[in-house]
Amino acid sequence: MRGCLAVVRKELLSYFNSPVAYVVIVSFLVFTSVWFFLIHDFFAADIASLRRYYGIMPLVFVVLIPALTMRMWAEERTAGTDEILLTLPVSEMSLVLGKYLAALSLVLVAILLTVFVPLSVRQLGQFERGEIHGQYIGLTLLAFAGTALGGLFSSVSRNQISAFVLTALLLLFFTLAAELNVALQLPAGPAAVLRFLSFEHRFRNLNRGVLDTRDLTFFAGITVAALSLTAVSLVARKQR
Repeated sequence: MRGCLAVVRKELLSYFNSPVAYVVIVSFLVFTSVWFFLIHDFFAADIASLRRYYGIMPLVFVVLIPALTMRMWAEERTAGTDEILLTLPVSEMSLVLGKYLAALSLVLVAILLTVFVPLSVRQLGQFERGEIHGQYIGLTLLAFAGTALGGLFSSVSRNQISAFVLTALLLLFFTLAAELNVALQLPAGPAAVLRFLSFEHRFRNLNRGVLDTRDLTFFAGITVAALSLTAVSLVARKQR
C-alpha cells in the first residue's frame, strides 16, 4: 500500500509540474462550455435540462483521457526509466494502481470543475437533481474505465504519440459502437454486441438519471480487466 501511495504522489507531482495537465483540463472546460452555451445555444432552447451538456462528454473524453494517460508508461519507456521502476521492491499491481489513481485524479478534477455550469444556470429553471446526479455518476464511470484503458495502451506503446492514438481510437470505437450498428445496419447478433460494448449507449441511461446495475457492472468489469492486463504486460516485460 505504501508503495502504491508513493507512486501516486510521484505521478501527481510530475503531472502538476508540467503545463500539459493544465492545458488539457482548461481546454476541456472551455470547449464543453462553448458547445453548451454558444453552439447548442442553451438560453435559446429555453429547456431546463443539461443533457446536451453532459451528452457531449463521452465524445470529448475520446481526446481528454488519452491526453492525460499517454505518458503513464510510454514516457518511462522513452526515458529508459521503466527498467528501474520495475526493479523497485513494489509489486506490479501497486505500480499500476499508483499510476492509474494519479491519472484518474486528473480526469476527476476535470469532471468536478464542470459543476460550475449547473451552478451558474440553476436559477433559470427547475433542473432534475436526480438526473444531474446520474450524469456525474456516468462521467465518473467513464473516467474509471477510460483511464484504465489508457494506462493499458500506454504500457504497450513505445512512445506517447502511439499511446494517444491507440487509446483515442479504442475509446472512439467504444463510444460510437451503437452508432456503427445504425450506420451499417448489422444483423441482430453483431448489433447486440455493439450495443453491449457502447459507452455512449450505456451513458445515455445515466444521462437521463437512470441507474442500471448492468451498466455499473460493465464499467467496473472494463476497469478491472484493463488494470489486470496492464499488470500482466509489466510482468512480461520484467521477465524479458
